[in-house]
Amino acid sequence: MWDEFKKFALKGNVLDLAVGVVIGGAFGKIVTSLVNDIIMPLFGLLFGGVDFSTLTYPAGAGDEGLKYGAFIQSVVDFFIIAFSIFLAIRFINRFKRKEEVIEEKKEEIKVDVKEELLTEIRDLLKNQAK
Repeated sequence: MWDEFKKFALKGNVLDLAVGVVIGGAFGKIVTSLVNDIIMPLFGLLFGGVDFSTLTYPAGAGDEGLKYGAFIQSVVDFFIIAFSIFLAIRFINRFKRKEEVIEEKKEEIKVDVKEELLTEIRDLLKNQAK
């Protein structure tokens, strides 16, 4: 059972996933800090000095209320992360497309070389037959 677990845990996909989760968590913290500490205070200044982290709507007898300011910050977090992932995937796909085009060109060149060789062989055989 231990050997099976080691084989599973050390597969490339599992390790890639683990690295992705760790980097994703760190990236999420960076984006959250960017939004909370830089972007939202700038938005607050644009909207007349509003502190979005303290925006609440009183609901019932509780002092907390609905924290719609925190929700706005989370939405901004989401859009920044989603846009960053979109850009990363777009960059990776563009790189893959370039690799595919290069591979296709290599295949075309190989076909052309084969055709040349076959043409030369055909011409040699024609010359020998004469």
